[in-house]
Amino acid sequence: MIPKLSELGSDLLVTTPRRRILTLSLPYVGIALFAVAWGAGWWWLTPPITFGIFVAVVTATHDVVHRSLGLGRRATEWALFLLGAVLLESGHAYRATHLQHHRTFPSDEDPEGYPANLSAVGAVLYGPVFLARLWLWAFRRAALGQRLWLLAEAALPFAAVGAGMLLWRGLLVYAALVIVGSWVYPLLTVHLPHRHYGDTPLTQTHTLRGRVVPALFLELTYHLEHHLYPQVPSHHLARLARRLDPVLAEAGVRPWKVI
Repeated sequence: MIPKLSELGSDLLVTTPRRRILTLSLPYVGIALFAVAWGAGWWWLTPPITFGIFVAVVTATHDVVHRSLGLGRRATEWALFLLGAVLLESGHAYRATHLQHHRTFPSDEDPEGYPANLSAVGAVLYGPVFLARLWLWAFRRAALGQRLWLLAEAALPFAAVGAGMLLWRGLLVYAALVIVGSWVYPLLTVHLPHRHYGDTPLTQTHTLRGRVVPALFLELTYHLEHHLYPQVPSHHLARLARRLDPVLAEAGVRPWKVI
């Protein structure tokens, strides 16, 4: 039996102001590092910096979507826009489709979860159209106010590429890196975590345990824990995982071991 979150500890829901600032500012620290590396001619550093930006943005946006950072309504809307803008993506489309994913996976009504039913090769090939299809799904179901956000976000990659061509080559390279980088979402964030999913909440996704890999991904590898308790912010998922260990062991669920 899956315990209630209150039984595991209300401290798992706490986000301090310092943690909130850190989570929301890390993507922009990454942008600054990218600009410094490019300006210094250290082009070989730009791909790993871009990877770090991806992890920081996905973590922060994830927590904003689930309202686990303590932001108000207006701040949430702006956070979705500004965080998505870092990767030239739509934060509002992500909120619509990700919450639908939590409500309906696995079903035909879950556009985000679709790559879970593809092969690994199929998930890779699906990458270039994944975000566009999520945006279309969200736009068709959005109210007017949300459609304005979605339209503004859809213009971001075109604006960045245009500005990069006219003003700064570094921006053009950054835009290319984040656009192409987003093509791995279906494989890394859907197919692999949900591969060979089962019929129960404990078997519909997996969890990775280790020291290096979970830290490198800012605890996003605790996918099962997140699906069971989506209201827990990312920075508490490792603690949540430790408290769930006896429950998972009793249920016969074996976490994937990584370094």
